[in-house]
Amino acid sequence: MRDLDKKLYQLIISRLEGNNISSIAYRDRIFKLVKKGIGGFIVFGGQKDEVKSFVHSIQAMSEKTLFIASDIERGAGQQLEGATGFPSQMAVAAAFNNDRLEDRNYIENMVRAIADEALDAGINMPLIPVMDVNQNPDNPIISVRAFSDNPEKVARFGSYYIKVIESAGLISCAKHFPGHGDTNIDSHISLPVISKPLSELINTDVYPFQKAIESGVSSIMIGHLSIPAIDEVPAALSGKVINSLLRSDLGFDGLVMTDALNMHALNEFENVPVRCINAGVDILLHPSDPELVVEELKQGIASGETDIERIDTALERIYRYKSKLHHPEKTEKLKIDLFKHRELSQFINDKSITLVKGPEEDILKGIDKSYLIYVGDETGFDLMPLKEFISDSKHIMDADCRNSAKYATTVIAIFTSIAAWKGSSGIGNEYVTRIKEIIGSSKHSIVISFGSPYVLRNFSEADMLIAAYDSNRQAQDSIIRCLKGEAGFEGSLPVQLFMT
Repeated sequence: MRDLDKKLYQLIISRLEGNNISSIAYRDRIFKLVKKGIGGFIVFGGQKDEVKSFVHSIQAMSEKTLFIASDIERGAGQQLEGATGFPSQMAVAAAFNNDRLEDRNYIENMVRAIADEALDAGINMPLIPVMDVNQNPDNPIISVRAFSDNPEKVARFGSYYIKVIESAGLISCAKHFPGHGDTNIDSHISLPVISKPLSELINTDVYPFQKAIESGVSSIMIGHLSIPAIDEVPAALSGKVINSLLRSDLGFDGLVMTDALNMHALNEFENVPVRCINAGVDILLHPSDPELVVEELKQGIASGETDIERIDTALERIYRYKSKLHHPEKTEKLKIDLFKHRELSQFINDKSITLVKGPEEDILKGIDKSYLIYVGDETGFDLMPLKEFISDSKHIMDADCRNSAKYATTVIAIFTSIAAWKGSSGIGNEYVTRIKEIIGSSKHSIVISFGSPYVLRNFSEADMLIAAYDSNRQAQDSIIRCLKGEAGFEGSLPVQLFMT
C-alpha cells in the first residue's frame, strides 16, 4: 500500500506556513509530508530568503518535483517579507489600456517582475490571475482582485498575465471557475449560489476562462460555488462542471485544482476528496488534514466509490506539468532588481488613481490644511502617509460635524480590504449615514476610496470622488501627489459605479 499512499499524496497541495519554518517541530512535520510523497505546498507568509532556502531543501529531499504554489496576485510581497508588493488587478486595469503597446509593455514588465521574484523564492505555481468578472458590487472576496466587471476586459488582461507567466516557465492558474464574481457571499464562510441562466453564465463568467485556455493557461482553480443552472452539487464536486463544461465543451486538458478545502463552503458535504476526484479534479488544494484525505481516498478505492484509473489520469497530468518545472540553472541566472520593481509598483499606483467626480481645482488649493476624516481600523491600515500630509485628522466616530464646517475642505478617506473569512468588502450603514452627515455640513468635500471603489456609490453629493484600489502606503503616496498637483488623475474606472 506504500506505493498507493505515495500516489494519493501526489494529489495534494498542503499548507506551508513560512513564519513557522524556524520551528524544528514544524520543519519535521513538513519533512514527513515530503517523505510521504506530498504533491506540493501552498506558501503563506515568511521571510523571502528563509522561505527560499527552505523550499530548496524540501525540493532536494522530494522524489518528485514539488508544486510550490502561492496566492501572489499582488506580487511575491503579498506573502513574503522582503519581496515586492504590486497593485491589485483592478488597479492595473485602471492604470493601463491593454490595447496600447506602451501600456502592454508596462504590464509585461510588471508580470515579469512578479514571475522572476516567484522563481527566485522557489514558487513555481503562482495562483494567478483572477479571471472572475466582478459583477456584484457587494462581493466580499473578489472585488479589486478582479480586473473589471467587463468580461472582455477581464479576458484581455488575464490572458496577457497568463502568457507572460507561462513564458517564464511557471504554471499559471486561472481562478475561480466557472466564475466567483456575481455573489455577495464569501465561500470561505458559506457556499455562494450563482442563480443566473446558463447562457448568461457562459457569455459573462465563463468567457474569460475560455480565453485563458486559448492563451495556454496550465491550471484552473474550481470555485466553491453552487451553479443551479448546471448542477445541484457544488462545482468542485460536479462532473457536469468539470468533465462536461470545462474538459469537453471548453477543451481544457490542463491541471484542475480545487479552491482551498479548508474553507467552509463544502462543510455540509461528505466524502469531499473522493467526490472531487470523481468529478475530474487533479489537485486537492489546502485540506486541513492531508493524512485524513489520503485515508478517505483509500477507503473510496476499497469501497469502489472511485477507481485507480481516475487517480492515474490525474497523476499523468500532474507528472506532465512537473516535468516542465525543474530549471535550476534558470533560477541561478536570475538578477532581481528590487529597487526597480518597487519603482514600477509605485508608477502603476500613480497611474491608477481615478477621478470619479470632479475636478474642482479650487478645492485642492491648500489641501494640506484641510480636515481629514478616516474610516477604517488603524490597527488594520497604516494611515501615516495621509495623516502626515493632513495633520488635523479624526476617526469617523470621533469626528464632529460642526468642526468640519470650520475648514474650506473636508477629506474623507475610506479604507477597505478584501480578506478571507471577513465577509464584507465595504463599510457599514452606520458609517454611510455618518459620512453623508459630514458631507452635508462641509463647505467642500472630497471622498477617497482606498480599496473597493464601490463605496463611492453612496456619496454622489460630494464635490470630488477619487478611487485608489489599494489601501497601502504606496496608494496613499500616489493620492497625495495627485492632491498636491504633482501628478494627474490618470486612471480610468474599470467598473461601473453609477447607473447611466
